[in-house]
Amino acid sequence: MPVVDPERVALVVRKLLSGGVVAIPTDTVYGVAALATRADAVRALAHLKGRAEDQPIAVLFDSGAALAPYLEQPEVLDRVMRFWPGPLTVVVRARPGCELARSVLTDAGTVGVRKPDDPIARMVIRACGGLLAVTSANRHGHSPATTAEAVAAEFGSGLLILDGGPRLGGVASTVVDLTVEPPRVLREGPISAEELGID
Repeated sequence: MPVVDPERVALVVRKLLSGGVVAIPTDTVYGVAALATRADAVRALAHLKGRAEDQPIAVLFDSGAALAPYLEQPEVLDRVMRFWPGPLTVVVRARPGCELARSVLTDAGTVGVRKPDDPIARMVIRACGGLLAVTSANRHGHSPATTAEAVAAEFGSGLLILDGGPRLGGVASTVVDLTVEPPRVLREGPISAEELGID
């Protein structure tokens, strides 16, 4: 794991816990993050990106135990746990009345979740209660940032950035809808339908 400044990590976590938006490294690119349970924070994240508030933002998590209370049927994740951490996003039903911000949910009450294969990202996520709303660190329509310097160039000095070194970029995660039977691949990515056992 790249060396990160513990004081900087603590500052980033405090900012997130207070409802702020920050940039963190993930296993693919840099992402802008906010507490997934704070509607105001997720709205601020969407505003920073320049994207519509009704366009759901994925939730990155550190452990199934942290995520389970927010899901209607957490046991469905057992089908894909072997692919995590890694480049797989699954769409599942959120538990009605859960504390997830409306902006991370679809109109149908589903949410996209992923466990990133990056120790820095998961350390920050864990320190913030186990899940964060995260989307790529770029303004809507621009290329995702793969370095802290690129994030700063995109958003300016007002955004708190945790520098974890350059990211590799790469292919966006495979997205699978687990709310239907059989599950349906919504976006092809590094993990194939065949590997997932989906026809």
